[in-house]
Amino acid sequence: MRIVIALGGNALLHGRERPDAAVQQANIDRVTTAVAALALEHEIVVTHGNEPQIGLLAMESAADPVLTAPYPLDLLGAQTEGLIGSLLVRALHDTLPGRKIAALVTHTLVRADDPAFARPTKRVGPVYPRDIARTLARRRDWHIARDARGWRQVVASPAPEGIVETETIRDLLTCGALVICAGGGGVPVTADSDTGALHGVDAVVDKDLTAALLAEELKADFLLILTDVPCVYTGYGTPDPQPVLDATPDDLRRAGFPADSMGPKTEAAARFVERTGGLAAIGALDAAYEIVHGRSGTLVRPDLAVG
Repeated sequence: MRIVIALGGNALLHGRERPDAAVQQANIDRVTTAVAALALEHEIVVTHGNEPQIGLLAMESAADPVLTAPYPLDLLGAQTEGLIGSLLVRALHDTLPGRKIAALVTHTLVRADDPAFARPTKRVGPVYPRDIARTLARRRDWHIARDARGWRQVVASPAPEGIVETETIRDLLTCGALVICAGGGGVPVTADSDTGALHGVDAVVDKDLTAALLAEELKADFLLILTDVPCVYTGYGTPDPQPVLDATPDDLRRAGFPADSMGPKTEAAARFVERTGGLAAIGALDAAYEIVHGRSGTLVRPDLAVG
């Protein structure tokens, strides 16, 4: 099969770990073990989150006295694609000797008039106490919002409309390469209506929605979304969470999963299944092989009801 694997943002940094290079290097083994087991049998495209990394770079850029203005998020996103892509290439090169491995800085088309630009919702960077977050918001012209752990910067998250490098990725797959691309949702760009020229935008695209679109454009058979829980749960965080092991797109949407946690993952899986008739699954990184073979995770399948 052709499988698009979407690695969660916690793949290289877990919980409250410090975002040190050594920490991310140490965590890479879990990722490569999961990916390599599937790469021995299938065509693989890997996408990944970048929330901790882009948040760190944004904070450093905003505080750098050498800069006239902080770097925009599109360029910071490109930096994270290179950083994480390099870590994955080196690890997979050692784990899959002789396999072609390519990491590609990827650009995602968005609409300049997307309503998301007026309503920042995507959380990036570290968690702050309320007073510090408010001070930073005034000083750096940030939007901030509260989450379960404190206050964080929020930025625009326009919907992905297309992947600029889809044909290049397809060519790399044809020559047998394992491709790492569309990290952090890809570098968000708009295209000039007259010339087609690309322009970066100060935003972050949802990585799971980009992965679903990429899987659709590549005509993938399977979209595998890997995170830090064994499967999707209704009532997660309550005294009585219930596992969802098999679902249709309609089932997932009726469940109403939170927009700041499982919601984008279930929506991405639902979109891919609806638009392609393929299969998607959501589950734990360490169980990637078992998920694809139906022994773990939440399987998302087309509604087979007739009439």
